[in-house]
Amino acid sequence: MISGRISKLRQKIEEAQVDAMLIKKPENLRYLIGFTGSGMLVIDGKYTFLLTDFRHFEQAVQEASGCEILKVTNSGHDELASLIRKLGLKVIGFESHFLTFKEYIELSKLGDILLHPLPQMVEQLRAIKEEGEIVQIARAAKIVDQAFSHILPFIRVGVTERDVAIELEYFMRKSGAEKVGFDIIVASGARSAIPHARTTDKGLHPGEFVKIDLGAVYEGYHSDLTRTLVLGKASEQQRKIYRLVLQAQKRALDGISAGQTGAQADGIARDYLSQMGYGSNFGHNLGHGVGLEIHEIPTLGPKSNERLMAGMVTTIEPGIYISGFGGVRIEDLVVLRERGIEILTTSTKDLLEL
Repeated sequence: MISGRISKLRQKIEEAQVDAMLIKKPENLRYLIGFTGSGMLVIDGKYTFLLTDFRHFEQAVQEASGCEILKVTNSGHDELASLIRKLGLKVIGFESHFLTFKEYIELSKLGDILLHPLPQMVEQLRAIKEEGEIVQIARAAKIVDQAFSHILPFIRVGVTERDVAIELEYFMRKSGAEKVGFDIIVASGARSAIPHARTTDKGLHPGEFVKIDLGAVYEGYHSDLTRTLVLGKASEQQRKIYRLVLQAQKRALDGISAGQTGAQADGIARDYLSQMGYGSNFGHNLGHGVGLEIHEIPTLGPKSNERLMAGMVTTIEPGIYISGFGGVRIEDLVVLRERGIEILTTSTKDLLEL
């Protein structure tokens, strides 16, 4: 897989008409050579070099494949400049979406070179997942499904949002997750109307929505799941809002296909919620890519012209948020296949009244 990925990147480097690509983003290093430490990867039409310092050198020897490893000192810029001269590089592509301005200035002083911005070149390759990657993502998805089942008996009056989040993280780590994929969201009552609410010490009360958004990382790959439930008996308004979000998600899951743009996919759910009178209450995108990062290409949103392709893994997460009342989001993790969608998360989407 590693050699195939580098070959695909070399083709993109040639198409971009640069001599080489300089890569520093950790997720891209892991994707291309299997290295989980810190360093600089230089790839030209023939050679692949990883430059890393004493702290990560032995780790690189153990992990990295498909490259020659060079030990560097301090920033590594002296060794990088020497390598640039040795390879005769003049135009070097760089990750302009990741590199800081300070790093750009320092690199531009390394010699008679031109730094050419190539944003998200590796990320474009990462967007279409190999089957081995999908297996890892599915394992991360299984962990969050198990965590959601585990937490249901724990949710009761008087327990705090933070209590729930801590228990979820503990369970996921015990179940094989390297770490959580992001700060777990547990938002109850009126706070559930905040899409990315910060989990607090607020206690749970009867009749409230409880929105739970969690993710796990397994072997570097992320998962993402959101479910919304009611503590106690749901009101008619809560049932209505939940039913609309569930129907919006079902329409998206049934209607999204390869070849659509992100905007077209988003519109399936958004148009329905707008027709039902809640378009203004759905203020975020329908979904996003998931993989080595929790947010990746593609974006499923009203302004996205990105083309959806088989092998992409994305979230499908419509929501309705009503200030002062509460909010509902239902999110699943899916793989786009040639003939439809494969859903990786399996937690129930029935409205739970605990």
